[in-house]
Amino acid sequence: MADKYIYDLSEGDASMRSILGGKGAGVAEMMRLGVPVPDGFTVTTQACVQTMNNDGQWPEGLKEQIAEGLRRFEERTGRTLGGHDKPLLVSVRSGAVVSMPGMMDTILNLGISDDTVEAVAAEAGNERFAWDCYRRFIQMYGEVVEGVSAHLYEDALSAKKAEKGAAQDTDLTADDLKELVAEFKEISNEALGGEWTTDPVEQLYRAVDAVFRSWGNPRAEVYRKANNISRDLGTAVNVMQMVFGNRGDTSATGVCFTRNPSTGEKGLYGEFLVNAQGEDVVAGIRTPRHLAEMESVLPDAYRELLATMARLEAHYRDMQDLEFTIENGKLYMLQTRNGKRTAAAALKIASDLVDEGVIDKHEALRRIEPAQLDQLLHPAIDPANTTKPLTKGLPASPGAAVGGLVFDADTAAEKGENGEAVVLVRFETTPDDIHGVLQAQGVLTAHGGMTSHAAVVARGFGKPCVAGATSIRIDTDAKTLAIGDQVFGEGDVITLNGSTGEVFGTALKLIPPRINEDFQRVVTWADEVRTMGVRANADNHDDAAKARELGAEGIGLCRTEHMFMATDRLPAVREMILAENAEERAAALEKILPMQQADFEGIFTAMKGLPVTVRLLDPPLHEFLPNYLEQALKVQELELTNGDPVVLEKERQTLAQVKKLHEQNPMLGTRGCRLAMLYPEIPAMQTRAIIRAALAVLEREGKTVGVEIMIPLVGLETEITTQREIVDRVVKEEFARAGKELPYTIGTMIELPRAALIADDIAKHADFFSFGTNDLTQTTLGISRDDAENSFLGTYVVDGVLPRNPFESVDVDGVGQLVRIGVEKGRSVNEHLKCGVCGEHGGDPDSIDFFQTVGLDYVSCSPFRVPIARFAAAKAAMEG
Repeated sequence: MADKYIYDLSEGDASMRSILGGKGAGVAEMMRLGVPVPDGFTVTTQACVQTMNNDGQWPEGLKEQIAEGLRRFEERTGRTLGGHDKPLLVSVRSGAVVSMPGMMDTILNLGISDDTVEAVAAEAGNERFAWDCYRRFIQMYGEVVEGVSAHLYEDALSAKKAEKGAAQDTDLTADDLKELVAEFKEISNEALGGEWTTDPVEQLYRAVDAVFRSWGNPRAEVYRKANNISRDLGTAVNVMQMVFGNRGDTSATGVCFTRNPSTGEKGLYGEFLVNAQGEDVVAGIRTPRHLAEMESVLPDAYRELLATMARLEAHYRDMQDLEFTIENGKLYMLQTRNGKRTAAAALKIASDLVDEGVIDKHEALRRIEPAQLDQLLHPAIDPANTTKPLTKGLPASPGAAVGGLVFDADTAAEKGENGEAVVLVRFETTPDDIHGVLQAQGVLTAHGGMTSHAAVVARGFGKPCVAGATSIRIDTDAKTLAIGDQVFGEGDVITLNGSTGEVFGTALKLIPPRINEDFQRVVTWADEVRTMGVRANADNHDDAAKARELGAEGIGLCRTEHMFMATDRLPAVREMILAENAEERAAALEKILPMQQADFEGIFTAMKGLPVTVRLLDPPLHEFLPNYLEQALKVQELELTNGDPVVLEKERQTLAQVKKLHEQNPMLGTRGCRLAMLYPEIPAMQTRAIIRAALAVLEREGKTVGVEIMIPLVGLETEITTQREIVDRVVKEEFARAGKELPYTIGTMIELPRAALIADDIAKHADFFSFGTNDLTQTTLGISRDDAENSFLGTYVVDGVLPRNPFESVDVDGVGQLVRIGVEKGRSVNEHLKCGVCGEHGGDPDSIDFFQTVGLDYVSCSPFRVPIARFAAAKAAMEG
């Protein structure tokens, strides 16, 4: 027996999201609740997945089930698809399991044709309306199903409006639209090289297939990658009876939210257009009106809409994003879903719903996406700014953006990927612009409202957006933006304030983000729930202070080599490297020691009372010396110009040492503890600096840090025993010198597969393990991060060879298993072994979820990812 691929709306409910998609489940649930929705049926996500997995061939029985579903549909409505008397017109819409606004395709008015248009006109008593539906259908069907270029239709529409002196589409008469339909047919047939099918049932099959295909279109792929949505979920297809918002002044269409998706405030938020169809609102082609204005235009429908909004939010216990159509004064709901929201709005809504008694704290935490909190950590325009804005649009997505102007998505994507700050300026964005929006600092559009595609997508990605800035003039051919008397070209810098809608013609100063009360309150709930600690990776006082401000519970990785790289330190460091014997090296290290101590004192002061893990010197020595080629050229120039013999000899010595220390693959060369094994004076000096700094802070502040000294790149038991002996000896010498002691621990970084596999041997000599998952990923997968990310890794992810970039989200099956082995073996001989992770995976929510299952004591990440990690650790604890 064939699988069931078709569900009438009356057969579904909200629990069937994985089968019916978000839209299908939402509409079915509204029907179950008695909310007015158009009738129809849903083609399941399973049908899409099977079609994808079978090279585009439909699964057996799908076509017959659609035909049977259509028969039942026609019977319920008393209408026939393609019928001459009471024709049935339908919409064909996508509906993914996870909301993907604007990413896939829609066809409206399917069923209208030369055979049915007159019947539609007669029944509506409105000839213009029928021909408007017809031209819209040809345009959508031609573009989505048959692949006709959209601009061919748009150019014809613009030309017709210019010919007739019509400012808006709605100014075209029935006769104008008849002419346009004839032109659209010619455009379609010419593009296809023949007549397209006029059989509405065949059109329906082709439309369903087109929605299946749209699941794999480039913009959907970009959106899924950006939001970590699996391609294997597929999309459902919703076939529903058309209701018409374009039947005149008593009809309308709109989008609304039950709370403000930018701020989270309770209140009226939404837009509508009279005499329009749904795509007109979200496409941004016409600038819609604020929802509050609907009360004076369509008062009965307005009151019913408000009551429905309140009812649906209460039912779902969350802020809803709704689409509606009003046909001749009657309200129909087309969609309800949990609305996309900014991080600030997510926090406020969660906090308010707890106060309102709708949800508890645990449910509030489950609803917050940790990765989204990155939005809160973006800068804003300095409040002291006195520059006047050049114009103002709608504040569609909050935050500030400064960047050079670009006028197309491809350029935005290219420049953004190269590290350039750009602002994408468009008449209105389309779903195909998503790759540009993703890479831009912000978005500015001339058309569209608060619920347009640009606004919804920008909010989802945390990008500032100013929409509907109607006073701006864009010339995409010349690549210019005119605002008043000022004209800006590509690359000219502007500033957007997505919170106010203001546009400035220069680069304004931005200030660091400020954590608000909602954040402080909700993150406290997260801290009550999580079982893993959250530390930061910080190498200086300022980073340490910022990390503490953002809630870090210590430092999990302080990289001492960053101190060595400072310009004022390099002469002494190079003196150490160029030393010809131990005595010379010791003299150079004596110069470096007070510099290191001063750095540690700054960090320890910022982190007093909390643990700080200091990693001893890790990189190879040649990284502190000049580039070999540059040094050779310098020597050559001195030789050719008869330079100072003393200087020449010194530069020759440097060149010889650079050549001596050069390695073909330094990542796997003389670095970490291997360097310390050759030059034990280095870890000895660093240990002195650490202990002296900790004692100095204790003396000055009355409190110091928990000192944790970490030996890097251990792979052999002898390495850690030798290095621990050095560190212990120096610590005791410093305690004796100072006449006082303090607690300290010695551990190692596990970043080699062998270290994980012999963790039980290593743990005999370690107080803690810190998994360096950046290098552990490189050594486990056998790839160089820099080389891979610049070559094959991106292709691997796009082609599905790898589900994610393993340097962004931990490779659970490989690297993850080594972490698990390391923890289990280590604790088998040392039950008190503290285990953490200090690679950037420590700030990735999916990785944190895995680390929870392994039983790590803490994760450590960059300071600005600390809040994300705190939330992620709480969710991991609840779900674990």
